[in-house]
Amino acid sequence: MSFPIAVRDMRLGDVDRVSEIRVRGWQSAYRGLLPDAHLDGLSVAEDAEQRRALFARSAAAVVSLVAEQDGTVVGWAAHGPCRDGEVRTADAELYAIYVDPGRLGRGVGHALLQESVRRAGALGHSRMYLWVLKGNIAARRFYERAGFQADGAEEAFEVDGVAAPEVRYRGDLPAGPRTG
Repeated sequence: MSFPIAVRDMRLGDVDRVSEIRVRGWQSAYRGLLPDAHLDGLSVAEDAEQRRALFARSAAAVVSLVAEQDGTVVGWAAHGPCRDGEVRTADAELYAIYVDPGRLGRGVGHALLQESVRRAGALGHSRMYLWVLKGNIAARRFYERAGFQADGAEEAFEVDGVAAPEVRYRGDLPAGPRTG
């Protein structure tokens, strides 16, 4: 039986589960792209500690969402003002989207992305950018199916001496009722 996916604002009590999803997501999605030693050394507890501090510090600027199925958090996404270096622009940026690896391909990521796009459009943003590892073909296809296009920008990214360049994607946002 498949339960419906509900997307809601993240709460502080969701941090431990979000960190678990984030770390397991890295270990699953980036295996073969980043060094195994780095991925195996990721700590859910350390990530949760950092996430709690970030959550408290950036609550006003960053929209953090979770997806739930049958009362269990199964995905997380965060978006906010686009960062161009240290400068914030008028565009939105999808900072992260992670799905419990056991729930991939079941619409969780799609539901999170749709809600992020809807909310960013409702806030008056006309575009959303995101960065994805160049070699992460599954994620790139996911974003392309959702209407995002690589815009030609690339950025060097390195983990433990291994190059893992990122490419930037852009998506136009639908105008929605303006809030705030």
